[in-house]
Amino acid sequence: MKQRFGLAMATAVALAPMAAHAQSRPDQQAFFSLYKQLVETNTTLSAGDCTKAAAQIATRMKAAGYAAGDVTLFTPPGHPKEGGLVAVLRGSDAALKPMLLLAHLDVVEARRADWVRDPFTLVTEGGYYYGRGTFDDKAQAAIWSDTMIRFRREGYRPRRTIKLALTCGEETNEAFNGADYLVRERRALIDAEFVLNEGGGGRYTPDGKREVLALQVGEKASQNFSFTVTNPGGHSSQPVPDNAIYQLADALKAVQGYDFPVRFTDTTRQFFTAMALSKGGETGAAIKTLLTDPTDRTADAIVSRDKALRSTLRTTCVATMASAGHAGNALPQRAQATVNCRIFPGETVEGTLAKLSELAGPKVRVEATPPIRPLAVPPPLDPKIVGPARALAAKHFPGVPMLPIMSTGATDGIFFQSIGIPVYGVPGLFVDPDGNGTHGLNERIRIESLYAGRDYLFDLVKAYAG
Repeated sequence: MKQRFGLAMATAVALAPMAAHAQSRPDQQAFFSLYKQLVETNTTLSAGDCTKAAAQIATRMKAAGYAAGDVTLFTPPGHPKEGGLVAVLRGSDAALKPMLLLAHLDVVEARRADWVRDPFTLVTEGGYYYGRGTFDDKAQAAIWSDTMIRFRREGYRPRRTIKLALTCGEETNEAFNGADYLVRERRALIDAEFVLNEGGGGRYTPDGKREVLALQVGEKASQNFSFTVTNPGGHSSQPVPDNAIYQLADALKAVQGYDFPVRFTDTTRQFFTAMALSKGGETGAAIKTLLTDPTDRTADAIVSRDKALRSTLRTTCVATMASAGHAGNALPQRAQATVNCRIFPGETVEGTLAKLSELAGPKVRVEATPPIRPLAVPPPLDPKIVGPARALAAKHFPGVPMLPIMSTGATDGIFFQSIGIPVYGVPGLFVDPDGNGTHGLNERIRIESLYAGRDYLFDLVKAYAG
């Protein structure tokens, strides 16, 4: 998954106090039941079952009154545990194209031995819910599902048809991807004017105040590349300079030392313009220089001291896995590494591959690891999307500024953007400065964040649906 709202926005100031939330209202109690069941259903690639999770939600939707024809469970051939769900709440105005609510059911691997608590038991502790997926992305999946259920139970008839797609495979580049499958094979099911997805959110200050909201307008494309060196090897008692491990290490060091060029989209230009004003000082001045001259290396070095800002400026590539050798007393015959790149919108996999091959040198074979991700296409800063999000944020989170951002990570939204459907990462769910353990150990979400975000997103969907 993308890094959830990982941008350094610590300069924005929020005055709104945190409200205490509990499952006191009947609708909150029903939501908690759905959310708990979803978190406690293991949906990892290695041992989980997205198909089971989707079926559980389908059962709840049908119990709320959805007809069988409006709830589609899909399980592609050869992937019995990687299924998903599409549900439809039909609108009254056929002239309006539908909107799509998107979330993924799968989660990052979690080993019980590494966690303080069982990652697949929802634990309430210290004002947080703990468990794998409590934030990424089962909070969003549960909120969208619950919203659709509430609409049906309340008899709400939107003007615009609302669709919900829950898919599997977002967290693993090489896994079967349900969103990609729907776009390629079942387009009529998910065709929409726009998509609301994960990737936006909000951020708390270290002392727990709401600091800033983010509307994601654009993201990078995640693509893995393999680096491979082969060699005849030999006896370790007679080493030679032609060593596969050393050659691979030199190639990876070359990647480490290279900065891709600075780029801007309309969204990041607006974001950095705001950051220049809020940062001030040397960093603010450097940002202003980069906005005028993206090739200024001195300004780039100053801004790039902040890892999040550096990643927002450019394509990034980093070594994430490596293996080499076949015996402790033999020269290596093979050395391999995985380099994960987050490719800036508008730049291509082919162009990134060419640069990596140049950096690695002729003795290292560099290849894009299938599947090849589509080109990242940023959506427009559409007032019809930005306006309601900002207006409702002022009501639900008074005093908290909202900025458009480009995610430094990547989501399944890229598949929809590739066929011309704009995707926006919604605000609403706030994270702590440390990222809440997303993709790491002891993932958590503030209880207050979950319920306040749920209320905001319920109203936001209604605003877009008419």
